[in-house]
Amino acid sequence: MILTGNEIRNQLGKNIVIDPFDERLLNSNSYDLRLHNELIVYEEIVLDMRRPNRFRRITIPEEGFVLNPNQFYLGRTIERTETYNLVPMLEGRSSVGRLGLFVHITAGFGDVGFRGYWTLEMHAVQPVRIYAGVPICQIFYHQIVGEVSEYRSQKYQDNHDIQPSMLFKEYEAGGPREVQKRLAFGQEVSG
Repeated sequence: MILTGNEIRNQLGKNIVIDPFDERLLNSNSYDLRLHNELIVYEEIVLDMRRPNRFRRITIPEEGFVLNPNQFYLGRTIERTETYNLVPMLEGRSSVGRLGLFVHITAGFGDVGFRGYWTLEMHAVQPVRIYAGVPICQIFYHQIVGEVSEYRSQKYQDNHDIQPSMLFKEYEAGGPREVQKRLAFGQEVSG
């Protein structure tokens, strides 16, 4: 079941933290999150899963910044969130999607216990001008059933910035299959 806007408000300071919180961004069953003023773009021609990839920063100027097709951008939310005993999920806003802008290509599913800023995986179908501070996506919350096991990854937990892929850390821990085996047997996985 998805929480209503009223229940999101009721859970603030308990199972939900949204900082800063603005009542005007609360919807009937979600909360709008805003775009921070920085983006990163990878500088590699071919991205490699087994190592860190070089990237550069772009600051979105007051007059906006044009996202180009065939370019992948990472951004982040202004708001820092924490979620306990609920599953947070991220969706693009329909008004943004109707401009041909995807704001989370694959990673809209959050983890119970996540604390930090949301990294946005952005791609434009055609050139589109974006602005810092625009409500870019919405967070909503699902109730869960069963024993809660909170997110503990050292890759993205408690982040303070845009997070490029850190999949390479799984390889450092023995590779994705080794990580899955360790998790299946309840062993600690670093990274």
